[in-house]
Parts: sequence; structure tokens; C-alpha cells
Amino acid sequence: MAQSILIQSSLKFSAKIIKLQEYLNKQKKETIISKQIIRSATSIGANINEANYGSSKADFIAKMHIALKECAETEYWIRLLKEAEYITDEKFNVLINECLSIKKMLIATLNTSKNKT
Repeated sequence: MAQSILIQSSLKFSAKIIKLQEYLNKQKKETIISKQIIRSATSIGANINEANYGSSKADFIAKMHIALKECAETEYWIRLLKEAEYITDEKFNVLINECLSIKKMLIATLNTSKNKT
């Protein structure tokens, strides 16, 4: 059950980042950071999905750890966009809260998985 919540959360988050990239490209004429954030944010869910089809427990843990690293990178880009005043406080709060929520779920999943091995 928690796994499907994690998958759904990462999917919805990725969709918001895609919309953010469109906004950054069209309204702010910003392309460098927007390319970075879309790669890292969409990689979160992709690695979570891939982990579910891992060939072993170690493979699952490795893919989930990659998802966590991508989540941390995405968090950095969100903070940078706020610092550079590309996004509003409101948009920042929504994105950072979702990112941190996914990060917490990933950490919990990794801790549980590591404790079971």
C-alpha cells in the first residue's frame, strides 16, 4: 500500500515539475535549470517503478537509493529557483513540501527494506 502511495506521489510531483518547466521556458525564458529539474524530478518516479521490478532485494534497495538521490537533487533545484526568484513563495511551498514528503517516504522504505535483509 505504501509503495503505491509513493508511486502516485512521485507521478503527481513529476507532472507538476513538467508544468513548471513549461512556465520557466515560456514565461522566464529559463532553460538550463528547468532541464536539470525535469531530469531529476522525473527520475524519482522512474527509479521507484524500476525498483519494483528489481531482480533482488539488493537491486530494489539500489534503485530506491537512486530515487532518493534524485529527490535530494530536485530539492536543491527547487530551492535555487526560489532563491533566484523564478518561483513564488506559494509555488515554492507546494513543490518543496511534496518533494520532502516523497523524500521521507523513500527514506522510510529504504530503512524498512534494509532492516529486513
